[in-house]
Amino acid sequence: MRLDRLLAQEKISRKAMKQALLKKEILVDDCPARSLAQNVDTGLQKLVFQGRQIQGYEHNYLMLHKPNGVVTASKDKNLPTVMDLLSPDIQSDQIYAIGRLDRDTTGLLLLTDNGPLGFQLLHPQYHVDKTYQVKVNGPLTPNHIQQFKDGIVFLDGTICKPAKLEILSASPAESHASITISEGKFHQVKKMFLSVGVKVTSLKRVQFGDFTLDTELTEGQYRSLNQKELQIIKNYLEMSR
Repeated sequence: MRLDRLLAQEKISRKAMKQALLKKEILVDDCPARSLAQNVDTGLQKLVFQGRQIQGYEHNYLMLHKPNGVVTASKDKNLPTVMDLLSPDIQSDQIYAIGRLDRDTTGLLLLTDNGPLGFQLLHPQYHVDKTYQVKVNGPLTPNHIQQFKDGIVFLDGTICKPAKLEILSASPAESHASITISEGKFHQVKKMFLSVGVKVTSLKRVQFGDFTLDTELTEGQYRSLNQKELQIIKNYLEMSR
């Protein structure tokens, strides 16, 4: 939650916030707050305003193994959504998915009610890598590895940032690979492979930044982030200072 919105819930005026910020009387984990717009979570961080600790609001952070056929949306008239997979006690208008996975893409999806976090994790400034397991309907060669490293160019001239391609198995009929990208263009992974002459037949995200898909989660299952993963969230919050 933005620092100013959290403090507003404590009935602190905007004027008082600005004055306290200038005087370095707002501390987040014992460090002076940099901006009233910075993202904070009092469930993970200690927030002090003019000597008084603010309890505020503790956010939810979930890891979901998205199944095939489910759309990354809050609501859909015709198709099941990732929100439909959540139990009623967790479902909320404030919960949203960080980033999107295509309807036929499976794998790691993070959900939270911490509004600014998604913007931060998806912003190019933070260079959050995403790794996918891919199956394609044709051969992959070492030449493709170099093409991905150089930056794939789409037919419309769009240039992708360098990506890491690791070929796990290859044959004339089918190949398996791992690909890591640092951006999120529309249908990017599928288009990248189409640009080198093969079609993606299966796509699964296994890593998002420092988060790795829990292998014990079957498709459709989710869980709250564990302590190690919450520390990753806290690290991102510290970066936002």
